[in-house]
Amino acid sequence: MKKNMEHQFNMLIREIRKEYVGNGPKEIHTRFVDNWAISEMKGNMTNIENFMISSREGQRMVHEARTKLVKQIYKNPMVLKKIEELMNAKIVSIFTDIDLDIDTAMTIYVFDKPIEY
Repeated sequence: MKKNMEHQFNMLIREIRKEYVGNGPKEIHTRFVDNWAISEMKGNMTNIENFMISSREGQRMVHEARTKLVKQIYKNPMVLKKIEELMNAKIVSIFTDIDLDIDTAMTIYVFDKPIEY
């Protein structure tokens, strides 16, 4: 049952990222720990972003834009509702960052109660 919940969560996150960013991560691995969902996403960047990060200024721009965009996505009540309905818990906070050098993003979703699966 746990693997099924992780799979459903990963599919939802990929769908959300694809809708709002234009492409979803190639790989998502999520682990549930108490009231946290910790998602590692690989293969996030577009061809244009990969081109842009060849310069220091491009890296700064892509990192800033990606971080702001992801935070903005999770301010959307409809996005939160989809996640909260799947998890049967309210989101308390979300932490996110991306390492452009290895094209890996980490997002931690903190819920108001332990994840049940």
